[in-house]
Amino acid sequence: MNADRPEVPRVVALAGGVGGARLVDGLDRVLPAGALTIVVNTGDDFSHWGLHISPDLDTVMYTLAGLAPEERGWGIEGDTFHVLEEAERRGADAWFRLGDRDLMTHLLRSRALAAGDSLTEATAKLCSRLEVTRPILPMTDASSPTTIVTRGGDEMAFQDWLVRARAGPEVQRVELGKAAQPTGQVIEALRLADLVVICPSNPYVSIGPILSVEGVRGILREKTTVGVSPILGGRAVKGPLSSMIAQLEGKPASAQQVATHYEAFLDGFVVHPGDAFSAAFPVLDTNILIQTREDRVGLARALLDFARSLR
Repeated sequence: MNADRPEVPRVVALAGGVGGARLVDGLDRVLPAGALTIVVNTGDDFSHWGLHISPDLDTVMYTLAGLAPEERGWGIEGDTFHVLEEAERRGADAWFRLGDRDLMTHLLRSRALAAGDSLTEATAKLCSRLEVTRPILPMTDASSPTTIVTRGGDEMAFQDWLVRARAGPEVQRVELGKAAQPTGQVIEALRLADLVVICPSNPYVSIGPILSVEGVRGILREKTTVGVSPILGGRAVKGPLSSMIAQLEGKPASAQQVATHYEAFLDGFVVHPGDAFSAAFPVLDTNILIQTREDRVGLARALLDFARSLR
């Protein structure tokens, strides 16, 4: 952020998963209207029961709408699963847990896409109906699925590996979808940004797909970019990242290992107390265990203050 820029920066957050959604919630609570745009991973998207499912877009949307469960993080608080139970009773494929209220999101999205809307347009309509005013942008409108290649040589769609197989098979490599074209909205948001925040999301399967979109890495090298570690004390708060780092890198999980993954465009990195390390860029240690709304706000404020110090 240059000294002649406004004191309130235009922030773009790159996000996926529960950790990313929770930091975005904190930024949403401290930044004024018009100052925050969220670019979300769609490498997890897939078709189920004939419906277009966008897990990361929905997690961010539900979190900003105040609908996400505090404990679980995904889906809708208090949702029921009568449709899922009926699917199981009838022998339908019921490995992916769709709640009854959540199901309406996928029905509306699929109907909009079938009518000719782009994923960006369909997402904006869904957010509007839930009174989410911050722009939530899919990283691309094109299909760009993430594939897990296991040590056994199997190629698995990401959700098959994560949910159906419970992230059990060891990972040999992550194959990102074909180089996707960015939307005009994503490129404009990044070009206008004073600060890009890489949320505490899985670097391989949540942030990696966003960075693979054509032109994104080049823009990030020109911006003040700050990452937040998804690893605390050598462990991920949620998800399979700890084991993925060990399997993909051959090294123990650590905040430093995540920072190394992003170092080509990092201007600063945020870690939990006790996880700091020496680097070519400043490292801030502060509480990044963002379980409560107060934690999220505290981290968002600390991150923005840290970013201002990088001018």
